[in-house]
Amino acid sequence: MINAYLDGQRFDFLQARVRVGDAELPAWPRAQKRLDVVELDVEWVRFSTLNHRTRAEQRARVARIDEDLFGTDPLGPVAQEAQFEILSTQDGFQELKSDLAARGQQEPAVITADGILINGNRRAAALRSLFLQDNHLPAKYVKCLLLPSDATNDELVDLETELQIARDFKQGYGWINEALLIEELYERENRDFARVANRMHRELNDVRTQYEKLQQVHQLVAISGGSKQLLEFNENESAFDELTKHIRGKQNAEAEAVRSVYFLGTLANVQYRRLRHLRRADAESLVENELSRTPEIAALMVDDAADETIGTDPLDDVLGESQAPRPIETMLRTLATRSSEDVISLPTGETIEVRQLLETVRGAVDAAAAEAEEDARDQRTQMDPIARADKAITEFERALSALRRARAFEGFDEPAMEQRVSTLKKLIASYYTGKE
Repeated sequence: MINAYLDGQRFDFLQARVRVGDAELPAWPRAQKRLDVVELDVEWVRFSTLNHRTRAEQRARVARIDEDLFGTDPLGPVAQEAQFEILSTQDGFQELKSDLAARGQQEPAVITADGILINGNRRAAALRSLFLQDNHLPAKYVKCLLLPSDATNDELVDLETELQIARDFKQGYGWINEALLIEELYERENRDFARVANRMHRELNDVRTQYEKLQQVHQLVAISGGSKQLLEFNENESAFDELTKHIRGKQNAEAEAVRSVYFLGTLANVQYRRLRHLRRADAESLVENELSRTPEIAALMVDDAADETIGTDPLDDVLGESQAPRPIETMLRTLATRSSEDVISLPTGETIEVRQLLETVRGAVDAAAAEAEEDARDQRTQMDPIARADKAITEFERALSALRRARAFEGFDEPAMEQRVSTLKKLIASYYTGKE
């Protein structure tokens, strides 16, 4: 049965195209895995705008030009050119072009019955670039495996998952795009992480963590009011990974405090290795104290609008008064909703560039992290004798437990044991002597 959504003219063209062979596609979920191979003009095939490899880049582009670029006419020239530009600017594209120029296309791409690429979008983009921009004539045609005309959307997503993610996580996906695919599969699989993990051949905890990391980024983007895009945080995976694992199971107050500081530090480009020292309940207080050293900066952490509205809602008598935004929360919102080129008016009447404010925040977070690191080191130093004593007690208890069995053997060295017990007694005696 022909899929009703197929483009009729393109379908007819492909049906009439001469087959140049066939090949097996093991990742295709159906029993019949052997598919026809066709050669197609590299300018005729259409890039998939549903490809998860480019989902975050698409969202960023749509937000920037403020229109449904990939929704209105995804196969039209404007959307296709935008998709080609996205593919052409991803990491490793030039290396891929060089490899294709030297060795040619080694594996066929995979297309729908009307010529939309499901797998091989980057290769087709590289071939198109070689042919049109570099005049490399052998790149004029792309070899493709032709999917059945009744292939469903779910089958196509499953195929992409198997080919691009489950097998070898090919270059260029990026963790944000991978997490977006996990998010889509999670909703499709009745919010069951085990089913998603099985689909992707990944550990359940790995899939769950990727999903939760993305939710943190979603929240930061929401705080920005659309000023920031998911793609901007593709280089901050380690920070979001550590944040996600730390706040899992924590009380709300600590989770919110650590989250806000991590968000603020990420916007200010603080290294995640520094942020990890602020995974503690008083993280906000430490950063707030550092920022408050400058009165002008401290004033930016006061939400005047919130002060005017607190206590005025008639529902407050029933639900309790609304809570004023926390100072760090206010600073986070100030920075998240602005670009680095913006200028902010200070209460003194002076102005400060957001770029300069970010540098101040970076210094404050670094200083708070240093204080937290030193405090943690002091705590470890204080607890070290007790921890070591606990280990000694545990080991001596094990020694006593093993002693009865050891004495059953004729060659057991009792004097050696006596000597060690005597040493322990002296060590304990020196403890009391040191207290005097």
